[in-house]
Amino acid sequence: MDSTAPTRPAVLARRVMTEDELRDLPLRERKKARTRQALIDTALELFTERGFDGVTLDELCDAVEISKRTFFRTFTSKEDVAGAPTHDLWIAFLDDIESRDPSGAAILPFLCDALLSVIDRMPAEGWTRRVLLNLRLADKTPSLDAHCRYLCDLITRTALDILSRRFDVPPERDDPRLRLALDMAVAAFHHALEGWAADPAEPTRASLTARIRDTFAAVPGALTLPLTPR
Repeated sequence: MDSTAPTRPAVLARRVMTEDELRDLPLRERKKARTRQALIDTALELFTERGFDGVTLDELCDAVEISKRTFFRTFTSKEDVAGAPTHDLWIAFLDDIESRDPSGAAILPFLCDALLSVIDRMPAEGWTRRVLLNLRLADKTPSLDAHCRYLCDLITRTALDILSRRFDVPPERDDPRLRLALDMAVAAFHHALEGWAADPAEPTRASLTARIRDTFAAVPGALTLPLTPR
C-alpha cells in the first residue's frame, strides 16, 4: 500500500487475510483469528435462533468462553460482529482497489472486477452461510441494518478517497462521475446480493458471482431505460 495513503477510519483499519496467510501467522495471532471466527459463527447462530435482542453480550462471550474485554478488542458491538461477513468483504474490496491495475478499464468494470476478485478470495469454509445469516438478520434488525448502512457509506467515501489519490480524476466538487459510479457499483452489488439471498436454489459463491456480473452488465441500460406510457 502507498505509504502516503491517509489513515483509514479505525472501523475500516483491519485487514482481511486469506487462509494461506492465516496459516503462516505466529501461534498467538492464529489464536486471535480463531477466536474472532468463533465469535462471528456463534453470534450468527445464536442471533438467528433466539433473535438479535434475545442474546446478551455476556451470553455471547460465555458461549465462546472469552471475556468482554477480549470481545471489545475484536469488535465494537453486537452489530459489528453480526455484520462482519459483509464488512470483511468490503474491507477486502478497499485493499484490492489500493493496488489493482486498471489496464485501461472504465470505472464500472474496474469496480466489478475488484468485487469478483475479493469474493473469490473469501474463506471457503462456511462463507456463504455466514453472509446469508448476516443478510437475514439485518433484514429484521433495525439497529444492525443501520450499522450496515453506515459502514456502506463509510466504505464508499473511503473508496472515493483511494481512487481519487491513485488516478487522474477530477475532484468530486467539479465532476460527480466517480462518486456516481461508486454509488452505482454499491447499488448493483446490493441488488445482486438480495436476489442471490432470496433465490430458492442453494446459494453458492458461483451463483453470487454470476448475479454480480449480470447486474453490472445491466447498469448502462438502466441509465437509458425509456419510459413509454402504457
